[in-house]
Amino acid sequence: MGSASHRAPSPLRNPESISSPARSKRAIILVILTIIFPGSAQLIAGNRKLGRIAVTVTMLCWAVLILLAALYFINRSILLGWAAHPNFQLFLIVVLSVLAVGWLIMFINTLFIIRPRMLAPGMRAIVTIFTLAAVIATSGIFVYGASILNTGRETIVKVFDEGPAFDPVNGRYNIAVLGADSGSNRDGVRTDSIALLSVDAKTGKSLMISVPRNFQKARFAKDSPMAEVYPDGYDCGDECLFNAIYRDAVDNHADAFPDSVKNVGAQAVMDALSGTTDLKVQGYVMVDMAGFANFVDALGGVTIDSGGWVPYNGKKWENSLVNTHWFAPGVQTFNGKDALWFARSRDFTDDYHRIKRQQCLQQAIIKQFTPQTILTNFSSIMQAGEQLVETNIPASQLSSFVSVADKVAGTPFSRLTLGSPDFERSFSTYPDFDKIHDRINGIIEKQNAPKKPKESKKSQDPEKSKETTEASGSAEPTEEAPEEATDINDAPKLSNGDEVPMTKRDGSPIDEQYLVELEMIGQNTRLAQIAANNDECSVP
Repeated sequence: MGSASHRAPSPLRNPESISSPARSKRAIILVILTIIFPGSAQLIAGNRKLGRIAVTVTMLCWAVLILLAALYFINRSILLGWAAHPNFQLFLIVVLSVLAVGWLIMFINTLFIIRPRMLAPGMRAIVTIFTLAAVIATSGIFVYGASILNTGRETIVKVFDEGPAFDPVNGRYNIAVLGADSGSNRDGVRTDSIALLSVDAKTGKSLMISVPRNFQKARFAKDSPMAEVYPDGYDCGDECLFNAIYRDAVDNHADAFPDSVKNVGAQAVMDALSGTTDLKVQGYVMVDMAGFANFVDALGGVTIDSGGWVPYNGKKWENSLVNTHWFAPGVQTFNGKDALWFARSRDFTDDYHRIKRQQCLQQAIIKQFTPQTILTNFSSIMQAGEQLVETNIPASQLSSFVSVADKVAGTPFSRLTLGSPDFERSFSTYPDFDKIHDRINGIIEKQNAPKKPKESKKSQDPEKSKETTEASGSAEPTEEAPEEATDINDAPKLSNGDEVPMTKRDGSPIDEQYLVELEMIGQNTRLAQIAANNDECSVP
């Protein structure tokens, strides 16, 4: 008997030595191994050196994924900040492309190991189709992911500015948010919506300060070229309203601004917001009204709880010259077109009603702008964003902004209007800047104060609650609005709706047809009474 012993040939490495059914089973196992753990098929049945390289890369990828998952649950703001940075996106695009090619190579090599010619004709087709499907589900997904990332990166590069990121001022980022209408029927850009978003960089607590279009005597920052032109504020009568600053700077004072300023109109509005609020404004985002509708559609719509009937223009009703339609009170999920109408409507009401609805809609969009929504609708959001926004915010700022935005979505949203309902209606014409600064500082101090435990409803003084309710429902709020009324869901009311019957004459509920009939017979006063509480809006 010889001392030498011979090992039996491995069926995985020598398919010639096994039956046809076993070869089919071997082929399926090798493809599954390549799907689950690339390189493992090569280690057990092919080129071990190639297998070791692929397995090392696979293990490294799994380790990175586990670390990223842990980081997401520990502090996802860091991860979101990385994901928003164009350089990191470029890195991911390269990594995904390389992994896609590498995985494709492993599948091709696995087919060589399988030796499809040794399979039965029917099984040969099954294995080929199965492998092709696996390639699409692995390498194909990586290629698609790289393509989506590239779309987002190109949008960021086109929309956002160059240059270094800026630091918060006194712990806050202050960004001007301008709603612009530059349609073909407009002469130049008109800023119909002006607001300042001030966000605490650490906590994400935010304050939206809305400026009425008719606000007068706006102050400019001391270092602004507009301050030299208007040293006593933007004061030249009814022509010097806040929404005229943009066009005035572009048409009459562009030469006063340095060449580094790309949009002198937006810069002038930023300077006016800085001087008026005493908050240093660091950047602007100008939202195009047409692009806004596409952006809301890209988000999948936006949900709000409307407190009153909101009119909007549509097709003329049958046998009528009336084209007014109405959004009903209650929870509404708007598409982009309807959200734009809801934000812009002021028929039978005024600008102050519109401002409050815009504040509500802004909060709803911020709340819905979650990582899950972004990932689900990334491509459409990026495409809509390119049409929606003009900004001077540098792309390098996005990493810090995205991490802050994640906090903003989960924190109370405070609001202030430099006019009614937070001040008397004449305040926009005769503003008191000391009162503006005191009110802003008070809200910020309240946001920074330690959270107090809430009193139970039973322990609250009924008389005090009644007084608070009456104050918040008054038609003309006092200058000192309740501090608790800064939250978007607890804003002071513009109407005294409890004194106006919200039913038909027979006591039945109001419906759209009834409102249309009122307009047909010229009952605009009654319509104004019914619409007077359409500023009441909250975010579910």
